[in-house]
Amino acid sequence: MAHFWAAPGRRFVIGVPYTWLVVFFLLPFLILLYISFVDMGNDISPFKPIWDTTTGLLKLKYENYGSIFRATDDGAWFQTIYIEAYVRSIGYALCTAVLCLLIGYPFSYFIARSKPSVRPALLMMVMLPFWTSFLLRVYAWKGILADQGVVNQLLMALGLIAEPIQMLYTDVSMLVGMTYVYLPFMVLPLYANLVKMDFRLLEAAYDLGTTPLKAFWLITVPLSKAGIVAGFMLVFIPAVGEFVIPSLLGGPENIMIGRVVWDEMFTSNNWPRATALAVVMIGLIVVPLALYYHYTAEPAQAKT
Repeated sequence: MAHFWAAPGRRFVIGVPYTWLVVFFLLPFLILLYISFVDMGNDISPFKPIWDTTTGLLKLKYENYGSIFRATDDGAWFQTIYIEAYVRSIGYALCTAVLCLLIGYPFSYFIARSKPSVRPALLMMVMLPFWTSFLLRVYAWKGILADQGVVNQLLMALGLIAEPIQMLYTDVSMLVGMTYVYLPFMVLPLYANLVKMDFRLLEAAYDLGTTPLKAFWLITVPLSKAGIVAGFMLVFIPAVGEFVIPSLLGGPENIMIGRVVWDEMFTSNNWPRATALAVVMIGLIVVPLALYYHYTAEPAQAKT
C-alpha cells in the first residue's frame, strides 16, 4: 500500500520540472520556430498559416534565415550586421563571464573560508543588489561613468587627468555594467561548491611540502570545477541576449543581438526575421551546451 502511494509521489516530483520545461520553454520555442517560417507579406499579424490548403504542402519562408547570413543578392555570405551582432554578443558575454570568474572566485573562496557566523552577512551583501531595480542599477553606472560623472570628477580633483575621459558608451562601460550585474550569478554557485569542500585536503598537501599556490591549482580548482561551469553558464547565457545594458551604456558600435531582435520586431515589425534571429541565438547557446554535457556525462557514467 505504501508503495502504491510512493510511486505516484515520485512521478509527481519528476513530472513537475518536466511540465515546467514543456510549458515555459518548449512551447514558446515552438511558437518562435513557427513564426520564423511565416511569410507576413503586408499583414501585421505574424500568426499566419504555413500550410497550403490547395497543394497540401508546407509553405515555409526560408529567406527569414537566409537573410541572416547573406548580406546582398550577389551571394556575399557571413557579412551581415546580424553576424556581427552575434559575434559581438558572444565576445561580450565571454569577457563578462571571465571577468566575473576572476572577481567572483576570490570572493567566493573568502566567504567559504570565513567563520560560519559571518557567512550570512557576506551572502546578504552579494544578494543585496537584487533588492534594487535592475534599471536603476544600470542608470547609476551612467552617472558614475559619464564625462561629468563621479569617476572623472574624482580623477580631475586628484590631478590625474586634465579633462574628462570618455568612458560611457564604450567597451569599458559595457563590460563594467555587465560584470557588475552578473557577478552574483558567479559568486553564489561558486560559494555553494566551495563551502562543501574538505579543506583538510589542503592541510594534507601543505604537510607533504606543496606550496599554497600549487595546492590551490591542483586541489581547490579541480574540486570547484562544477561551480565554475555552473557560474560561467549562468553568466554567459543571459549576457549573450542582454538588451538593457547595451541600450543604456553602449554606443552605436556596441549593438548586441538582443537590441537587433528588438529593432526587427518592434521597429521594423518583421516578426519572422526577429524570431529567426532568436532561434539561431538559442541554437548557438543550447547546442554547444548540450554537446558539453553529453561528453562530460559519459566519463562520469563510466566511472560509476
